[in-house]
Formats: sequence, structure tokens, C-alpha cells
Amino acid sequence: MYTSINFCKFSRVIQTDTKKGMKMPDTEKKPALNIRAAKKEDIPLILEFIKGIAEFEKLTHLVTATEETLEESMFGEKPYSEVFFAELDGEPAGFTVFFHNFSTFVGKQGLYIEDIFVKPGFRGKGIGKAMFLHCINLAKERNCGRMEWAVLDWNPAREFYEYFGAGPVDGWHIYRMSADKFESALEK
Repeated sequence: MYTSINFCKFSRVIQTDTKKGMKMPDTEKKPALNIRAAKKEDIPLILEFIKGIAEFEKLTHLVTATEETLEESMFGEKPYSEVFFAELDGEPAGFTVFFHNFSTFVGKQGLYIEDIFVKPGFRGKGIGKAMFLHCINLAKERNCGRMEWAVLDWNPAREFYEYFGAGPVDGWHIYRMSADKFESALEK
């Protein structure tokens, strides 16, 4: 279950009233951060974010996702992943794609973060942290045994994750087989 999270903060600023020589408190509204679940109408925005993270990771040549494949995979009869957006003052600033996996050792579902991405112009405002903490809250609410994700070795976000207590899994390597290898594997 998603709920909107508003991180609307106010700061107090002291201004001088030059007519009376008095210091008066002023309230200045800071930008509102809202986290919301994606809807089917957001498919073009999801694809835009996917292309954005691919560009950041220098992997645009690997993007084959289309609006049609995203609609089927994320909003079809059996959704395989979930997406939420972080919006700053109503403007899409970041997104997270995640799904549930399962740990036989733990005997519980886990939450796997496929992507967390904040647009470059919105970095340094706590948006990535808010999205990561939202994932942790979802994992707690859904009684997950753990959260997992992969991070490119050059990505500075590694220090961020380690700050929160996460770390690489010693002795494990990620293996992947793409769909174009399925047929040849079945023939062996």
C-alpha cells in the first residue's frame, strides 16, 4: 500500500523591519517532496526514466524496453514489478523500480531494487535517500527478510548504501542470461 509522503519543511528566517528597526520571524516554504506509486498513465514517464538511468550508466545501447513491454510487465494481468516516483513540487525528480524475490535460506520474500535514479538536476536534495528509505519501509511493511540490489563498481552511491548498513555480498557474482540465449541453452 502506498501513501503519499510529503517532506514539506519550513525554516525560520529573521528579517529586519527597516521602518521599525525590529527583527521579525519569516516563514519560507521549502520544496515539497512527494512519493507516489506509478499508474498505467505513467508508462511514458517510466520509459523516460529508464533511458535516463541508462544514459547515466553509459548503457543506452542495452535499452530495448518499449511502452508496450512496460505496460504488459508492470500493469498487465500479472505485474512483475512496481514503480514509484519522487516528485519535487509536482515535478518528477526520481523513480524506483522494484520487485519481490524469494530467499530459500531466509524462507521469506525479499525486495529487490532494480533501479533507483534521481535526475541530475535534482541530486543533492535528499530525494535518493527518501526513495531508499521508502523501499526499506515497504520491505518492513511487507515482512521481507531482506533487500538486495546491484551497484556498478564505479557508482558513488556505494558509499551511500554502506552508510545505511548495506554492503557487497562476499563470494557471490551476479550471472545473467538474456532472452536471446534461451533457445541455444535449451538445445544443449
